[in-house]
Amino acid sequence: MTYQRVLGDELRKLRKQRGWTRKVLQGKLQTEVSLQTLATYELGTRQCSVVRLAEICLAMDALPHDVLAKVHGRIFSDSPGEHVRLDLARVAEDTQPDLLPLRRWARDRLRATGARNAEVQLDLPALEQMAELCGLDTVELLSRLRGVMR
Repeated sequence: MTYQRVLGDELRKLRKQRGWTRKVLQGKLQTEVSLQTLATYELGTRQCSVVRLAEICLAMDALPHDVLAKVHGRIFSDSPGEHVRLDLARVAEDTQPDLLPLRRWARDRLRATGARNAEVQLDLPALEQMAELCGLDTVELLSRLRGVMR
């Protein structure tokens, strides 16, 4: 399920980068695909065949293997077991304006535990939610967090 969700997110980002609606994408496909089907691919609630994935990617001038590499990187790099470990004190001290919602959350967690230092593990859905709150995509948030954790 995680792989499907991340693949859908990558397809949606690719489409939005081009400024396309699903209707525009639908018109560029060689086979007939309903708007609802495209939406379920993007939401990760429906599996996409390899042939259909290739068709969608190529319609958006993207190579399918590049899209799959992004998905793989989001899921497996630097996140064993699909979790990212965060030092709350480091996050709370960070000054990046985009990470303000995450900083507030880290400070609240530290206050709630009464500790000066604490570590938490965030799974992919939590990271996706945090990224949305910060106005970033998940890959960008992970990149910023890597910088904070150094």
